[in-house]
Amino acid sequence: MAQRPEPLGYDARGSESRDDSDKMQKPLICLVLGATLAAGCAGREEAPQYRDSRLSDLPFVYRMTVQQGNIVTEEMIDRLELGMTKNQVLYLLGTPVLTDIFHTNRWDYTYTIRRGHQDMETKRLTLFFEADALARITGDIQPNPQRAATREPSEMIVSVPDWEDNRGFFSRTLSRVGLEPAR
Repeated sequence: MAQRPEPLGYDARGSESRDDSDKMQKPLICLVLGATLAAGCAGREEAPQYRDSRLSDLPFVYRMTVQQGNIVTEEMIDRLELGMTKNQVLYLLGTPVLTDIFHTNRWDYTYTIRRGHQDMETKRLTLFFEADALARITGDIQPNPQRAATREPSEMIVSVPDWEDNRGFFSRTLSRVGLEPAR
C-alpha cells in the first residue's frame, strides 16, 4: 500500500511540527511585547486638576469658606523680634504647619482661605533660626515696628464661668459614699 504524503507543517499524529510552531510563536511574542512596550511608553497627558461639577460654577450654588493652616495676623508678626527663642515664637505664633526634619531651623507658617466662588488666597511666613534664636523672617508680611507703635494696646477680658457640679447620678452617689474622691 502506498503511503500518502503528509501535508506540510504536520507530523504523523496530525499536529503541527515544532519547527512551524516556533516560527509562528516568535513573531507573535515579539508583536505582543512590542505592543506592550509601545503602550507603556506612549505619551500621556497630565492628569487634570480636581474639578467640581459644572453646576458648582453657577452663582446660586453655595460653596462654603475653607480655611487651612495657621492664622497669623499682622499684630502677631509685629510682635516678632530677631533674637527670640523658639519657645517664645511658639508661644506667639503657635506650632508651625511645616517643620522639615532635614532643616530643623526653618519653620513655615502657611495659611490658605477660599471664600465661596473666589480664588484661593495664600499667605506664607518662613522663620529661620540660628543657635535657637530667630535670625531671619521671610514671607508675605514682614514685621513693621512703626505699625506696631501706632497700634493701640487692646485689653482682653476673659470671663470664666464658675464650676458647676455636672457629674452624673452614679458619680455623685459614689463620692458621697466615699468610694470616689470628691471634686
